[in-house]
Amino acid sequence: MAKIALLIGVSEYAEGLKSLPAAVKDVAAMRSILSDPEIGGFDRVVPLENPDLQTMQEEIATLFSECGEEDLLLLYFSGHGITDEFGKFYFSNRSSRKLADGRLNKGTAVPASFVHDQMENCESRRMVVILDCCNSGAFGANVARDEGTIDFSRQLGGEGRIVLTSSSAIEYSFERSGEELAVYTRYLVEGLRTGAADLDEDGLISANELHEFVRTKLTRAMPSMHPERYVVRDGEKIVLARAFVDVAQKYRKLVEQYCAEGEIRPAGRRMLDRRAQGFGLDAAVARQIEDEVLQPYREHRANLAEYEEVLRECKFPLDERDRRELKELQQELGLTDESVLEIERRIVPDAKDVEVPASVEPKPTIKEPLKPSLPVFSFEVITVNDRGQEIDRRQSQANYRREELAKGVFLDMVWIPGGTFWMGAAEGELEAEDIEKPRHQVTIEPFFMGKYAVTQAQWKAIAQFPKINRALELDPSKFKGNNRPVERIFWEDAIEFCERLTRKTGERYRLPSEAEWEYACRAGTTTPFHFGETITFDLVNYNGNNTYAYAAKGKYRKTTIDVGSFPPNAFGLYEMHGNVWEWCADPWHDSYTNAPVDGRVWEVESDRENNRRVLRGGSWFNSPRYCRSAARLFNAAGIRLNLNGFRVVCSAPRTL
Repeated sequence: MAKIALLIGVSEYAEGLKSLPAAVKDVAAMRSILSDPEIGGFDRVVPLENPDLQTMQEEIATLFSECGEEDLLLLYFSGHGITDEFGKFYFSNRSSRKLADGRLNKGTAVPASFVHDQMENCESRRMVVILDCCNSGAFGANVARDEGTIDFSRQLGGEGRIVLTSSSAIEYSFERSGEELAVYTRYLVEGLRTGAADLDEDGLISANELHEFVRTKLTRAMPSMHPERYVVRDGEKIVLARAFVDVAQKYRKLVEQYCAEGEIRPAGRRMLDRRAQGFGLDAAVARQIEDEVLQPYREHRANLAEYEEVLRECKFPLDERDRRELKELQQELGLTDESVLEIERRIVPDAKDVEVPASVEPKPTIKEPLKPSLPVFSFEVITVNDRGQEIDRRQSQANYRREELAKGVFLDMVWIPGGTFWMGAAEGELEAEDIEKPRHQVTIEPFFMGKYAVTQAQWKAIAQFPKINRALELDPSKFKGNNRPVERIFWEDAIEFCERLTRKTGERYRLPSEAEWEYACRAGTTTPFHFGETITFDLVNYNGNNTYAYAAKGKYRKTTIDVGSFPPNAFGLYEMHGNVWEWCADPWHDSYTNAPVDGRVWEVESDRENNRRVLRGGSWFNSPRYCRSAARLFNAAGIRLNLNGFRVVCSAPRTL
């Protein structure tokens, strides 16, 4: 088995394209790490600096042709990444140039399809592509017109492959003036050189571990960058390098632990000093490690301070040119729109009265109040691209409490932290409807929500208790199964269930407001689904004969399935998309005009005669469009269908 790498760096360009001095330095740094027998251990590393089009194509073809089935191939590129008006990706070279209208001359760049063809005809089953480049927008709006997501998995995918990118399709990749290396590559090299990317401490660094290490670093230093990964088969498990877990590496992990928010506090300082002494670590080495760990935080603070300094020098009110140049500076510094908005509100006169423009719309914020002293459960959160291919998987945890409804029948209630989010369909969201607008900000207080939709076993346990306002059928569901969601229930039946549950437990149970339901479903996301840009039948129970975005068709199960069959969202809630529609407490309104912004049930005087009640989430019967986080529907309260179930909430946490 051989390990072969081709490293391409393009710093010099034809007139009209910005030079990237760090690109060739990136190649040199990566070469040093990959060639090191104690780290990368690659048998052959080919550096290619400032190649022309023909040379670049020839070397790429050679990489993927002169190999065996067990060989590991790595293609690294640092330079300008370009997309055309159709979203197709191109690798630049020193011959690349623009047309008179500012668009890329496609005949002067290497298309991703060329690389894909070489990989498809290659015998190797282990291939890694690492791109440190802008995925679009690098040359301005007249060059990179695409506003969507580049589908790297489609353009470069295959068995046993992984593509790591420094940014998404509409982001810049950063090279700061005066820097030796581009930001993304700097952390690639650091993770490999120090062994810090060996997250599981098994002495090996996989492609996925390297991605997670760099992503964490960039979150601290350049939060506007969102490095991504695109995996096919088991590509994320490919081992790229060795790591030696010595005392320096152990100390580095302790520093990571004690420098939350970029600050080492007094008790943490004392603990680190004691550990360094116990390890026999030289004080100068310990401080160097601390400086490396703290550097991303310091860099981000310096960038914020630089932006604030410039803004204070501006004359107010800001004109169009000021705004444009400040936006360019923001991109150069890698600052998020939220950070910039926070600075503006401190400095700009009457900033409290300034509406947030769409370009700087803040992301949802999740409050972190004192959490209940309750048990914790762990789970994985999955994100997919617009073709339904997994691009991220991370571990998460949530607090919960449990009620025993009957012998062996339990109800798990998950703690949902409060926060502020954008309710309704985003501008341009595929298949959005007017009933999901206008989009508006809503603030939600913490509450508990059912981990799953109410099951048939839970329904039977509570339905046997004495009637409060109406009788309940013990077994109303069409699709039988104790762990399947209960369905074929009236809205009033769900209300009765909550009343009986309240009487049994002493806790106030109810249906969620529509705003609470959407907030809980999104779990901090703004995409059409909490999974990302689309869904697949491996993630959601819906009518798989229909598709959303670029995902493929799937199964149409034509029935409900057991709760907990698919991965949850970031709050730890299962099947918020599909399986059964879920009743909410709100009467139906045809739009969000004049909707409350505090998360309460939206009920006005005129709703006394309104018998229509809100349903959210979609079902086994529906196409993906109806399963979106923003999708909403109604039924008359007195109608029951095998599509409709419910989930309970409790707004009075008993342990704080």
